[in-house]
This record gives sequence, C-alpha cells and structure tokens, in this order.
Amino acid sequence: MSSLYENAYNPDVLECIANLSNDEVFTPPKVANAMLDLLPKELFSDPDATFLDPACKSGVFLREIAKRLVVGLAEKIPDLEERLEHIFKKQLFGIAITELTSLLSRRSVYCSKYPNCKYSVVQFDRAEGNIFFQSIKHTWAGGKCKYCGASEKGYGEEERKGLESHAYQFIHNATIEELKNMKFDVIISNPPYQLSDGGAQASAIPIYHHFIQQAIKLQPRYLVMITPSRWMTGGRGLDNFRTDMLSDNHLSVIHDFKDASLCFTGVEIKGGVNYFLWDRLKTNPICTIINDFGNGNINTCNRKLLEDNCDVFIRNNDLISIFRKVEQAKEKSFSSIVSSMKPYGLRGDFFKNQDKYNLPPISEKEIKDGYTIHGLDDKQKRCCRYIPKDYPLPKKDNIDKYKMFMPRNQGEGELGETFSQPIFAKPNDCCTETFVVIGGFETDTEMYNCWSYMKTKFFRTMVGMKKNDQGCGQSVYQFVPMQDFSKPWTDEELYAKYALDEQEIAFIESMIRPME
Repeated sequence: MSSLYENAYNPDVLECIANLSNDEVFTPPKVANAMLDLLPKELFSDPDATFLDPACKSGVFLREIAKRLVVGLAEKIPDLEERLEHIFKKQLFGIAITELTSLLSRRSVYCSKYPNCKYSVVQFDRAEGNIFFQSIKHTWAGGKCKYCGASEKGYGEEERKGLESHAYQFIHNATIEELKNMKFDVIISNPPYQLSDGGAQASAIPIYHHFIQQAIKLQPRYLVMITPSRWMTGGRGLDNFRTDMLSDNHLSVIHDFKDASLCFTGVEIKGGVNYFLWDRLKTNPICTIINDFGNGNINTCNRKLLEDNCDVFIRNNDLISIFRKVEQAKEKSFSSIVSSMKPYGLRGDFFKNQDKYNLPPISEKEIKDGYTIHGLDDKQKRCCRYIPKDYPLPKKDNIDKYKMFMPRNQGEGELGETFSQPIFAKPNDCCTETFVVIGGFETDTEMYNCWSYMKTKFFRTMVGMKKNDQGCGQSVYQFVPMQDFSKPWTDEELYAKYALDEQEIAFIESMIRPME
C-alpha cells in the first residue's frame, strides 16, 4: 500500500467523480494542487506542520498534502513506513460533511474507507482514522438554525427523516475531542456553498462564509479556501462578511475566475469562483489579485482590496488605472440624476390590479392634462396607460421634465454589456418601479445628449465596475462622472478628457460592445 504514495495515480478517479450538486462541488486534483501551491514549500518539509480540511468531500486536499509530505519529509524520516505513520496520524486531519463523503475521503486518503483494517496505508485504532464525521442536529431559533441560517421548514427532523441534516460539524459548535485544543498550521477546504432557505422558487442562502469565519477564529498560520466570488461585490446575507474580508489585511492572494468552469467542469456558478490565501502574520493592505481568464490569459496586480473613495471591490485589474484617473477629476456622480426604486411610488403590478390601485377605467387614448404611465403588461411587454391628473400619485419628482426610463433589471453583470433602449419620456410621463428615471432635463436635446453619453464605451466601462448582476438601479452609476449635456459626447472626447493612455483605451475598445 505504501507504494501508492510514491507514484502518481493514473488514472485519477477524483478527476472523474461527479458532483453531488451545484452547492456541494468536488474539487479536481488540479485545482487542489493550485491552491496548495499558494503555501510556502517549506511547510511540506516540516514534520510538526498540521493540516485540517473542515469540509471533506473527496479527501483530495489531504491526499495531495500527503503526497507532498511523503517527498518533503524523506530526509528527516528516511523510513517510508515510519514516515507514512507519522504523516497520517500526526499531521493530517479532516471533518467530513456527510457520512458518504467521510467514507469517500477515507478511501482516497488511507486507501480504505475503514483505516483500522489491514488494507489501510496505516492502521488506526479507530475506524474513522483522523477523518471524522458525526451526524448532528440544527439548533432552531425562530424557525432558523442559529449557526447556519437553515430553515426549519426544509431541514427540520420531520422533513429530513432518513436524509442528511446538513448541520455541518465545523460551523455548528460540535466539539471533536481530538481537534478541540489543536493549533493548525493550515486550514484548507472547498466548503458547501449554500442551503435552501425554505422560500419560494428554490431560494437559497450562502453558507460558505460561515466556514471561513470559523476557520479564522481558530487562528491558523494559513487559510486557503475556494468559494463563489459573489461575496466580493454582492450576494444575499454577505454584507458584513464582505466588509470584514475587504478590510482584512491578512488576505495575501486572491485568484479569481469569472468563469467557474475553469475550475469545475460542467458546473455553473454565477459570478465565478475564487480561491484565496489568508496569512495570519501579514498585516499590510496590499493583496495580490490574479484575474484568470483561462488558456494562460492571466492578469496579476498587487493592490489594495478597496481603492481610495471606493466602497466596493473592483474585480478586474485593468479597470483600476481607469478608476483612479476618473476619480482624480473629483466630478459629481451621474447617480445624482438617477432615481431610487419606485420613482413615482408605483409598484410593478400597477397594470395588473385595477381594483388595488383604485384606477379609473383604462383609457386607450391620451387624456388631456393627464399623466402617461409606462410599465409592463402580463406578458412583460412595455405598455402605457393614461390617467387623469387628479389621480393621487405618491411621488411627482421631475414629472414636469424630460427624462429617460431605463429598465431596473437588464443584462447579467458582465463587463461590456449593452443597454436596453430607454423610454424617452416627456413632461407628465411617469413609470412603475420596473424602471428607474434618468433626468430630468429642461429640453429633449439635453435628454438625447445624455443618451449619447450613456451609449459610449467609456460610460459602460464605469458602470461595469459596480454592476455584477441583472440589477441596474441607482447604485451601479456611482462611479460614472457627470457631464455637460448641452452637447453630445463621444468616446474619443471622453478618452481625451480623462487622459486615458493607449493601453487603457485598447482595453475598453476590446471589452465593451458597441451600441448602435
């Protein structure tokens, strides 16, 4: 059995294993080794170094660490059998996420799912070896688990009869005596990503951040984890976690993939994935950000996670110099002329529920001295209706001005997206919450000049620094500088105004799609 740890596995079953689901994704050995490459090499020559995977699925991290230790400790522990005994019993530890993955992990690491038997690489006194699993229960408070936020509706004992509870030991305050007082040099893992919250349309809450927070509490020398990248820019329930991470000077490296399939073949994870290195002894704010686009196309930059006067993480390194040049101009934000949600206080069902809004009979013709309301019909097509001027609109901001109505949700959050055509609205036009209002303007000429600005690649580059999903509300325009709309605008004028160099212009021209 010991020879297995001296030679490469060929073929490697862990390259082919199917994922349990999109939120419990197995880590390919190639990715596991790339994550291990972030760690100092001398760790794998240290017989006192200890490693923990708190969310074992396939055992790949512990297996690949074992391979490195077998080589790295050859001089200090020349006898192979003695070396394996030391590595598996004193250096490698894991906590499995389910009973099934505990067996799979032990099979991968010890070559036997019961490492107290003769087929194991080394023999333990206990059947679990150093890869533990215990089925525990959620702790309910107000219908939610106090540790992970799981819904009692979906994960209560009655609902989960005969099924896994998904009450993961590492984040549920479950004590494992063997690990209770241990100090780990490295905690490395690919934790579960989300749990259903019991809401409509299979909505889910993130869970991976609990593993990161719990690991940091243990104060390892190094922490390496791979997670969805949504925490960087958005994501439900992640605001406090994002703030903590972006202000954490211990983050040393973030390797970011916009396309999750570059790490996990056949798995769609919106917003991509990243793995990072957290270093307990690092205290400076500079972090190495690696943008990985696949096929060797990699962009690396050493920078702060938050730029000055910026409250979000700008993922793309190529945008940083552009942001800094525009920021230096100290101009008013374009968001100042973009409305908040429900600009006129009208909900999206305004066209579908006549009784609820005490509406007069629908008029097919424009009412003299009335209002034109724009929204979406039952088939999500743009439509309008007319109401008399004495109808009690909740808000009337800029109602007497020219303005544009832009869809509040559009695109997917990819840099370079085009805009939907707005509704060019005249005085006495208003809209439901389906749109945000841009304006108002004293003349239609100013309105059309503003639209010429919005169509530029420069404008959409600045929007792309914040827009990370379908949402296209007021906040995504925060970094866009305001302009004088007495004239139309072109990209060439804007490039010159902000002194963009050839490389920055080439990046914008290559990444941002043209608009007619």
